[in-house]
Amino acid sequence: MTGSTPQSGPQRVAYVTYVLEVERPDPDIDIEIAVTALTEVGLAVEVVAWDDPDVDWAGFDAVLVRSAWDYVPRFAEFMPWARGVDALTTLLPPLEVIERNTDKAYLRDLAQAGVPTVPTAWVAPGESADLSGVDWPRLVVKPGVSSGARDTIVSSDRAVAERHVASIVAGGRTALVQPYLDAVDHEGEVSVVVLGGVPSHAVRKVPALTVGGYGDASESVEVSADLAAAALRALAAEPLAAGLAWARVDLVRGGEQGQWLVMELELTEPLLFLGYAAGAPPRFAAAVLAALSAPC
Repeated sequence: MTGSTPQSGPQRVAYVTYVLEVERPDPDIDIEIAVTALTEVGLAVEVVAWDDPDVDWAGFDAVLVRSAWDYVPRFAEFMPWARGVDALTTLLPPLEVIERNTDKAYLRDLAQAGVPTVPTAWVAPGESADLSGVDWPRLVVKPGVSSGARDTIVSSDRAVAERHVASIVAGGRTALVQPYLDAVDHEGEVSVVVLGGVPSHAVRKVPALTVGGYGDASESVEVSADLAAAALRALAAEPLAAGLAWARVDLVRGGEQGQWLVMELELTEPLLFLGYAAGAPPRFAAAVLAALSAPC
């Protein structure tokens, strides 16, 4: 990372989003709330699309990657963009976090570190799509680089699941196969938002694979002691999580003891549901300020 040239006046910050996809209308509901909060702490904020060719990224003191949600089908464009911006100014989250966290392979590391995670079978390009060794009744199949249930299916038909695995690996991507946990439809998947390393608030999410949407929230929930502990345990096991302004830990009940299992550890561009807790916007702004003032 190369810092931009110091200047008088407020720090100029880019809030990076994307041009809404017609076929996937998934707007960033945090934008207005986040921009207001950042402005109130003295930052000059501009909302820009990551792929806008007219943006002078070097003119910003910092670039916040917040909702570049079409990066999945455009991964070959997005990563060079991130590396280019990192060479010009401060990138949040840092480039190394983006490079690691946009691929769900990090879940393997969390599991190996002893963090309870959703059981996962991995199928790499060139490997067989045969799932005869997987005995879960309902299967979720997704690519390693994915978000918002993109290219993800749930099926009780093993042949359907195998065909989807085959299509993913044929495109040079790794496939994840997981059990569909009934708790997703009952107690629900819960997202714990962590700002500046401290659990801030949590929401219960709409089951995207059975109800629809892209991981929308259905309601806010209390950040109980066990939820906070599960989120912090996952972050403690991730070597790049320290010092981040934001993170979101997606959890679901599972296993024989009904413990919280990590579904995703979102460190790059998660929706933060800032409108679901009164104190969340100022906490977000304070966390960003702290990250910007931290030594590189």
